[in-house]
Amino acid sequence: MENRERFRIRDTSAQDHAIHASGPGGEHRKRWILGGIAALAMIGLAAWVIVGWLGGGRSYDSSRLRVAEVKRGDLVRDLSADGRVIAANSPTLYAIAGGTVALKVVAGDVVKKGQELAQIDSPELRSKLAQEGSTLASIEAEANRAVLDAQLSRSTAQKALDQAGVDRTAAQRDLERYEKAYAGGAVSQNELARAQDELKKADIGLAAARQDYGLQGQGAGLDTRNKRLLADRQRAVVVELQRQVDALTLRAPFDGQIGQVQIPQGTNVATNAPILSVVDLSLFEVEIKVPESFARDLLIGMPAQIASNGVQYAAQVSAVSPEVVNGEVNARLRFDNGKQPPGLRQNQRLSARIVLDTRRNVLMVERGPFVEQSGGRYAYVVDGSRAVRRPIQTGTSSLSAVEIVSGLQAGEEIVVSGSDQFGDAERVTIN
Repeated sequence: MENRERFRIRDTSAQDHAIHASGPGGEHRKRWILGGIAALAMIGLAAWVIVGWLGGGRSYDSSRLRVAEVKRGDLVRDLSADGRVIAANSPTLYAIAGGTVALKVVAGDVVKKGQELAQIDSPELRSKLAQEGSTLASIEAEANRAVLDAQLSRSTAQKALDQAGVDRTAAQRDLERYEKAYAGGAVSQNELARAQDELKKADIGLAAARQDYGLQGQGAGLDTRNKRLLADRQRAVVVELQRQVDALTLRAPFDGQIGQVQIPQGTNVATNAPILSVVDLSLFEVEIKVPESFARDLLIGMPAQIASNGVQYAAQVSAVSPEVVNGEVNARLRFDNGKQPPGLRQNQRLSARIVLDTRRNVLMVERGPFVEQSGGRYAYVVDGSRAVRRPIQTGTSSLSAVEIVSGLQAGEEIVVSGSDQFGDAERVTIN
C-alpha cells in the first residue's frame, strides 16, 4: 500500500492558470512581436539574396587561384618542343631479287661511297640473264645476216642494171649503124626494123632492171631494219637484267655509317625485302612532335631555332607528316645553310622553337585553364575582394598567352587558373 502511494501521479491541475489577453496593452505587445518576426524574416531574406549574389554564400582562397593582368604588347605564336637528332639522309637498301644474302658489314661500320655492303646470290636472275643474252646473240646474228643478204641482193640487182645499160648502149649503136647503112643502100629495111626492135627491147630491159634494183633495195632495207629493231629490243632486256644482276651487289650510296641491319647472315630473302640502312653522318635534321591543334599552322619553310649547348642555330621546317598519331604530328627541322652544331649524334636530344606568327600591339593575357573551361567566352574579372564574371571574346593564342578581342581592358586582372571552382556563379568572394 505504501508502494502504491509512493508511485501515484499527483493531480496538479489546481496550479494551472489560463493566460488571457487583458486590455489594450496585451494586444499591442502581440502586434509588436509579429512585426519583429516579419522584420527579421525580411532581413534574413535580404542577407540570403546578397550572399547568393556574391557567390552562393562561399568565398575562395586566393592562394588557390592564379591571377594575371591584361596587357598590350606583341603576341608571338610560337611552338617549343624537344626533338631528337636524325640523319637527313638514311635510305634503306632492299633486295632487288630473291636469294641468299652474304653480308660484308655489320651495324655501326663506317663505309665509303661505292663500298660493297652485301651480296645476294640469285641463280634465277643470273640464269634469266644468260638466256636473254643468248637470244640477243641469235637475233643479232640474224640481223647481220640480213645485212649481208641485203648487200648481196643489191649487188645482184646492180649487176643486172649495169648489164641492161650496156645492152641498151649496144642496141643504140647498132641502130645508128643500120640507119647509116640503110641510107647508103647497104642494108634492107627489114634489117633496119630489126635493129630498131632490139633497141626497144634493150630499153624495156633497162627499165625492168632499174625497177628490180629499187625493189631489192627497199625489201632488203626493210628486213634489215626489222631485224635491227628486234635486236635493239632484246638488247634493252639484257641491259635491264644486267642492271638487276649488278644490283644484287649492294653498295654504299654515299660516305656514312651502317645503321640497322635487318636480316642475319646467310638469310634467304624475298624480292623487295629490306636488308640494311646507311646513315649520312654529314647532314642531320631534328624531328619534333607537334600537337595536332598547331599542326595545321605549320608550313614548309617556316623559321625555327634549335638550341644546342646554349647556342641558337637557325633552322626551318623541312617536312610535316600528314598522319596524326596520339594527337601529335611529326615534323622535321633542317639547319639553315648546313650550319649545324658540331659533334651531333643520332638520337641526340635538342630543344626547338618554331615561330608561327607575330601579332603587333594586341591586347593579351597569360594563357590558363580558363580558356578551355569557358571556351574563351567569359572570364572572372578581379575587383578588390570580389571576382565578377564578364563575357569576353578571345582571338589567336600561343602556348603562353591569348589575345583578347573584346570584353577586357589593359590593366584589368582576371582569374586565369582556379575558376573551375566557381561553377556558374556571377560573383564570388576572394579571401
